[in-house]
Amino acid sequence: MPRTRIKICGIRDIDSALACAESGADAIGFVFVKASPRALTPDEAFDIQASLPPFVSTVALFKNASVDFFCDAEETCPTTMVQLHGDETDQVIKQCGPNLIKALKFDAATIAKDLARFQAINEVDAILVDGSAGGEGIAFDWSALKPHADALKLPLFISGGLTPENVGEAIRILRPYAVDVSSGVESAPGIKDHALIAAFCDAVRKADATA
Repeated sequence: MPRTRIKICGIRDIDSALACAESGADAIGFVFVKASPRALTPDEAFDIQASLPPFVSTVALFKNASVDFFCDAEETCPTTMVQLHGDETDQVIKQCGPNLIKALKFDAATIAKDLARFQAINEVDAILVDGSAGGEGIAFDWSALKPHADALKLPLFISGGLTPENVGEAIRILRPYAVDVSSGVESAPGIKDHALIAAFCDAVRKADATA
């Protein structure tokens, strides 16, 4: 089995970004959503991005942002990939791609239709399935996603309620391309716990070794 990639989202300071890199995370996420406790500006994100060692990717997260805001943010802080976490139209998704992760909330009644819709858009390079619409860290039934994940043609990211304690089980069930964590490695909303980051990355490696 290929190793599971790790993204730590909601990074707001250089020390936490370096802790992610030192722990073996593949990517860190910047949240450009003003209402979030993890929000920061593109200028702040650029300073953090500049501190990273080679081969650590960055992802900018947007939710129902205008294309103008998206373009301005990406001009100020050009990230490796972008993640759309709202109810964006197909047209907006196409304008914001490529190198794009489309996030969606898991709903057993609509998951098949949602996955079919987004993987049909050429500009979407990966799909993230979350337990909530806004990234509040809510877990979902991974086994219910399993048959849909097996049929998915794009890389699958999973998020929502992941912690160092349960990420191994999520990997065992779904074998995702990547796992994405934010609140599960925090001591308080928006405050990353460096020990939890290290524990999460270690748990992913252990799951891969035993899968």
